[in-house]
Amino acid sequence: MTEKNRHPLRIFSGNAHPALAREICECLGVSLGQAFVGRFPDGEVRIQIQENVRGADVFVIQPTCRPVNDNLMELLIMLDAFRRASAERITAVMPYYGYARQDRKDRPRVPISSKLVADLLTSAGADRVLALDLHAGQIQGYFNIPVDHLYATPVTVDYFRKLKLKNLVVVSPDPGGVERARAFAKRLRVPLAIIDKRREDAHVVEMMNVIGDVSGRTCLMVDDMIDTGGTLLRGVNALLDKGAEKVYACCTHGVFAGDAIHKIRDSRLEQIVTTNSIPLSPEGEKCARIKVLSVGKLLAAAIRSIHEETSVSKLFI
Repeated sequence: MTEKNRHPLRIFSGNAHPALAREICECLGVSLGQAFVGRFPDGEVRIQIQENVRGADVFVIQPTCRPVNDNLMELLIMLDAFRRASAERITAVMPYYGYARQDRKDRPRVPISSKLVADLLTSAGADRVLALDLHAGQIQGYFNIPVDHLYATPVTVDYFRKLKLKNLVVVSPDPGGVERARAFAKRLRVPLAIIDKRREDAHVVEMMNVIGDVSGRTCLMVDDMIDTGGTLLRGVNALLDKGAEKVYACCTHGVFAGDAIHKIRDSRLEQIVTTNSIPLSPEGEKCARIKVLSVGKLLAAAIRSIHEETSVSKLFI
């Protein structure tokens, strides 16, 4: 790899997703950095960087997925360790940004936790952040350091192009996701439909109405993440009740909390496509309805551009 940056490239990983870190390293032709990331007997995070990083351009790959707080603390303490080890620049690579859904005060006396996490990352020593499909784009503005915000759209759109699904319509699972779904539909050159849901509580959906023609069509529901899967599967049933032939789903972050895998396995969904931004549980890996696509090459390309100080904008599609 040609390096325009005179500072050596170093890539490290916490315990959240070492398989993705190794894949990125393979794409870049570099070795994964040596670091001890463990625990003291009382559960405190214990970190030691086991190689010289003085003057290095360091990238720490750590999605803050389950267990969210453990993985977030690992990332923060690793950033502090690299700063104190005199790394020239430290980039937090976060394929999944935990606490992203708490991005505003939508009720009285609630925190804006995603802003708190941004402040913690900066205070810990991050010089920049590389993120993938943030739940809310405005989270970039919570940082006073550069944020490169990638989208998994090139990976997922390419997969569905190859499937060549007939009579396809892209569906946004809620009005807030229309922009994402519209971009997906535009690239596939298919129509767009919207599910209007009335939410009474964070995990309870009272009513769903389908806006658009889905009768006799193959529907593709597009979202940034799937958590418990309840809203998704209610949407699947709403589309099928409106006459849809088949329903597929696509997301970047397969959180699959609680009994989500069980519900997906027993659903009328044809297939759900996600990426490896978050590692699947063993149960999820066995689920035939779940297809996992890799974002390793996409993240590697962004890391290469950041390190070589070339434009990353070509990846922002």
